[in-house]
Amino acid sequence: GMGAAAAFLEAAGLPAVAEHEAGLVRRAIELLEGMEGVTLVGTAPERASVVSFVLEGIHPHDAGTLLDQEGIAVRAGHHCAQPLMDRFEVPATLRASFSLYNTPEEVDVLGAGVAKVLEVFA
Repeated sequence: GMGAAAAFLEAAGLPAVAEHEAGLVRRAIELLEGMEGVTLVGTAPERASVVSFVLEGIHPHDAGTLLDQEGIAVRAGHHCAQPLMDRFEVPATLRASFSLYNTPEEVDVLGAGVAKVLEVFA
């Protein structure tokens, strides 16, 4: 399995994979930062293909559960950074991760799901 995965990535080309992932992250940031009640966590220009965020007044685990019910997979929690989150008094975050197999349309679905969660808790 590992050999097949390596061959797949090599055939796709690592620069192309990085460009695709960066495009998805840019799209997610543009969608989410334009939504009232969404705060992005982390603004590094050079980043991995993840976007972390919190929703005002909504615990990330509650939001994660609702997104899951919409078929949207995100992680909710400390993400191995509990001391940092304690320092900044952030109980947890939501994290969307992107890779070669994700599409721009899936990023749009994430945005629609987050909008729905915000409406449920309004």
